Amino acid sequence: MRADRVFAYGATAGLIGDRILGDPRRGHPVAAFGRAAAAVERSLWGDDRARGLLHTLVCAGGAAAVGALGARAVRSRPAAARIALTAAATWAVVGGTSLGREARAIGGALAAGDIEVARERLPHLCGRDPQALDGQQMARAVVESVAENTSDAVVGALVWGAVAGVPGLLAFRAVNTLDAMVGHKSPRYLRYGWASARLDDLAGWPGARLTAVAAVLAGPDRRGAVRAWRADAAAHPSPNAGPVEASFAGALGVRLGGTLAYGGRVEHRAVLNGGAGRPVEVADIERAVRLSRQVTWLALGACVAARLLVSRTTRTPRTTRRGRRG
Repeated sequence: MRADRVFAYGATAGLIGDRILGDPRRGHPVAAFGRAAAAVERSLWGDDRARGLLHTLVCAGGAAAVGALGARAVRSRPAAARIALTAAATWAVVGGTSLGREARAIGGALAAGDIEVARERLPHLCGRDPQALDGQQMARAVVESVAENTSDAVVGALVWGAVAGVPGLLAFRAVNTLDAMVGHKSPRYLRYGWASARLDDLAGWPGARLTAVAAVLAGPDRRGAVRAWRADAAAHPSPNAGPVEASFAGALGVRLGGTLAYGGRVEHRAVLNGGAGRPVEVADIERAVRLSRQVTWLALGACVAARLLVSRTTRTPRTTRRGRRG
């Protein structure tokens, strides 16, 4: 079976597995990678970019190597083995079901008026300071996190899986995890995490644009999504979160961005869809989760179609020899 079909069947099975099973409570492969990356950091850390670059290469390169070894091990096996490996890798690196589950849990607490429970759960979803947020601000934070993580935790992985198979799936998730661990601009990681942050920007670029396009197509307000993306995405400090959050804001008809707090520091970001959007309400969390799921399946279809098209156009044509009649 050709590699394009292996990816199509395997990625679909992996997403279905995530939809049914979600993330395991213990022994998650991404958590194991995080522990390994932390151990590498303890050995390499230094307040300079060269050590940070080495950290990124060791960790992301190691994840890609594991994927390449796994793919090589099943190369001569029946197609079912290759599909199973792709499905397992896809399930391991995507997190759409857990994303929706956490968002809904916070939304349920907010709907019940239990602000303290919502504050306790918010760190499971994003790095905001929950004590600095009221109910409406937490709802906005949840919608923003659902939008951004749809790209980071699902679509970006599918894109690189389509490009490079199992090594691409694992490497993208490794890069994204490294950015979350060391890519922020704290005194400890400003230099050391620079390489991880820049590599995450590069790796996440195609997935973020595909997410934004899918949000335009799947959202209830297509024109609003396009308008917000064009007008406001560039004002976001992240080159990838900007298009995603702006398109979600326009598609849902809400305002995102503005003032937020991370670990004791306050940031004042541009408002996305400020002219046409309304403040986020608790009910918008469920709408964002539904949009995220629709975006996921549209992105899978686009990745599978692109992989099949590239495979078809680059396939060596068979030559036939016709004998002459005598």
